[in-house]
Amino acid sequence: MTLAYGGYQYRQSHLENISLGEKVTELEESLRLSEENLASAETEKAQLADQLNAEKARVDALGEQVGEISDTVGDLDKLSKLDPELLQKYSKVYFLNEHYVPSRLASIDSEYLYNEASSQQIHASVWPFLEDLLQDAANDDVTLMIISGYRSFGAQASIKSNYSVTYGSGTANQFSADQGYSEHQLGTTVDFGTPGVSPTTLEFQNTDAYRWLLDNAHKYGFVLSYPAGNTYYIFEPWHWRFVGTDLARDLHQDEKNFYDAEQREIDTYLLNIFD
Repeated sequence: MTLAYGGYQYRQSHLENISLGEKVTELEESLRLSEENLASAETEKAQLADQLNAEKARVDALGEQVGEISDTVGDLDKLSKLDPELLQKYSKVYFLNEHYVPSRLASIDSEYLYNEASSQQIHASVWPFLEDLLQDAANDDVTLMIISGYRSFGAQASIKSNYSVTYGSGTANQFSADQGYSEHQLGTTVDFGTPGVSPTTLEFQNTDAYRWLLDNAHKYGFVLSYPAGNTYYIFEPWHWRFVGTDLARDLHQDEKNFYDAEQREIDTYLLNIFD
């Protein structure tokens, strides 16, 4: 009886051990599967994250392309409204026909005129820059006055004819442009003067007004067209042309003259000439 009971207990314990072992094995297998599923889920998560980032990058790239296209369209529209003649080299290089007139002209206030009896005009988009220049010069106790601004094809022809009669055509050609080759016809050019100095003479180079222009005119978009040693006309310290603040600044920094720069380089500044 005792042996039988002992045998029973042994079998019962053995069965329990087997059952426990199977459970452990099942748990281990379940744990292994869970770990595999978790790893698979992490991999899938990483793949989805990569796909999401790739899609986001694609959308961002498309957005940039749309922005670039919009900017390009905007620039093209802006350029279409700008006069391409404004930055051309017109002194014995390019020719303006007799019908060319600036898109808009503004009258220069009489208080800034060298001769109040002779009205003068300037390109309307240049006037704000010129007015700031004149006012800031006055604030620095420098008096700058406008001798002449816009000249039509006909007006230039008349001036050149008078100079040719007075000085002879050879001498006149040294300081006066033929009609169609004058920067004044663009409406972006002015001749400056100052009280007590004869207009459009080399006396102007010895004045505080001229020295102020050399130091400051580029800040307002103006450059000296015909400095000493240029190959077009005699030195004209009074003759300044508006080319925009960006180009004027760069020419000033590089110590270059407008007519020394390449036309294709100059043309890149047209888009922002009045900014």
